Amino acid sequence: IKIEPQVGAMLPCNVIVRSTGAGLVMVSAINPVASMQAIPNDQLKALAGQVRGMLEKMIAAI
Repeated sequence: IKIEPQVGAMLPCNVIVRSTGAGLVMVSAINPVASMQAIPNDQLKALAGQVRGMLEKMIAAI
């Protein structure tokens, strides 16, 4: 928000965890890099890449 004050409405805060049956679970999260493409701010795009990496690690750990 410090880098781009208007980004609050677009933050990738949604993560979905759901059962797909047979004891399997699916975890989904928005791609923050894709979400931030609409805002012309290079610092924000770099931060979105870092957030994507953190989300990928979180999903892989589940």
